[in-house]
Amino acid sequence: MVEDDEGHARLIERNIRRAGVNNEIVAFRDGTSALTYLLGADGSGEESSARSLLILLDLNLPDMTGVDILAKVKSNPHLKRSPVIVLTTTDDQREIKRCYDLGANVYITKPVNYESFANAIQQLGLFLSVMQVPATE
Repeated sequence: MVEDDEGHARLIERNIRRAGVNNEIVAFRDGTSALTYLLGADGSGEESSARSLLILLDLNLPDMTGVDILAKVKSNPHLKRSPVIVLTTTDDQREIKRCYDLGANVYITKPVNYESFANAIQQLGLFLSVMQVPATE
């Protein structure tokens, strides 16, 4: 999960857990640390080929845009099949189209209202509990 807002990160994790998803969640508050984890020390992404990844990605990060991260993930041969769910407050249609063009699997706009946001994340958790993640090579 790449989310710079600690409150949103806690809310996302809590509601995903409520939906029954018990997989490990590795949280990053900025794009640099997320890319270091995903691409590995050598930047090749080969390290991640042994992981089954699903990436929850905010677009508004302090050090880079989530779009930049999405582009790097989807252009990497070891990461390109990893599902990416964009979870952000940005509802600009051009940005949504751009994310899908780059390979985002799902684009979810975070509701402003806390109750609606919690409900949306719980629904996401139910979706994740039945989602199939492609095996790595």
